[in-house]
Amino acid sequence: MSSDTTVFHSQIPGVELTGRGKVRDLYDLGDSLLFVATDRLSAFDVVFPTPISGKGRVLTQMTLFWLEQLSGIVDNHLITADIEEILRAIQSAGATDLQSSRQMLEGRSMLVQKTRPFPVECVVRGYIAGSLWKEYQDAGGHATIHGHVLPAGLRESDRLPEPVFTPATKAESGHDENISSVEAAQIVGEDVICRLEELSLQIYDRASKIASERGMILADTKFEFGAINSEIILIDEALTPDSSRFWDAGTYEPGRPQEAFDKQYVRDWVLKQGWNRQPPAPALPQEVVEGTTRRYQEAYRRLSGRDIE
Repeated sequence: MSSDTTVFHSQIPGVELTGRGKVRDLYDLGDSLLFVATDRLSAFDVVFPTPISGKGRVLTQMTLFWLEQLSGIVDNHLITADIEEILRAIQSAGATDLQSSRQMLEGRSMLVQKTRPFPVECVVRGYIAGSLWKEYQDAGGHATIHGHVLPAGLRESDRLPEPVFTPATKAESGHDENISSVEAAQIVGEDVICRLEELSLQIYDRASKIASERGMILADTKFEFGAINSEIILIDEALTPDSSRFWDAGTYEPGRPQEAFDKQYVRDWVLKQGWNRQPPAPALPQEVVEGTTRRYQEAYRRLSGRDIE
């Protein structure tokens, strides 16, 4: 399959679409789910009208890389990403055109177990950036934010004394909202949120060490978890440029924004255009699309040591 195949909205003839998130399309195949990572891009929780060609392939292959690396910390929902097995599964579910489905699904889809997702996002921050930096500034640069006491005098992009867990509510549309662990416990229960925090910090610790060995900084990231019976497992994507901030360790300098290998490039561009962060999002010019593609692919290459298949 050509690596420049673009998928904005997936379609599997004969199989009904179950759900459509900001980036992923979901198909219920009976005893399993099919996740399809499209080339849609969202920023500030708004989906842009311009696709980033090949982006879904990067997200899927990056997730598969990290799921391998996280073995021993937490189980995950992956059944297979093998295209032949996926085609057999959708054929059993009624797919009528396997050739077009292969072209669309290869490299960007995962067959996964059904779980009961927890309705919180598990965010870990090792550096002060993004919404945490904004909240810190708004609080006068010395504050307790989401239950964490941050030291005075931090600069943008400074490393925090230790990684902090700042969960967020999950929004199908509109903006996610950062909350404290106490507030998250009111949603999922105290025992569950304690376990989610423990797992999230363990994953961040391993991933940040792996990134550091490859000349990258994992500034922050977010995870989603679900349950099968009473077992908590990692679900959805993991440690991708959509869900994480990756910086170049060689050019890292606190006190300013960093050279990023994620969608911060798009965020910066649209804000310079005066966009108010409300729908509809503006169309992206070709140079921004190409710049985003390069950054996503470079993040995968640096971290995994591989090129996109």
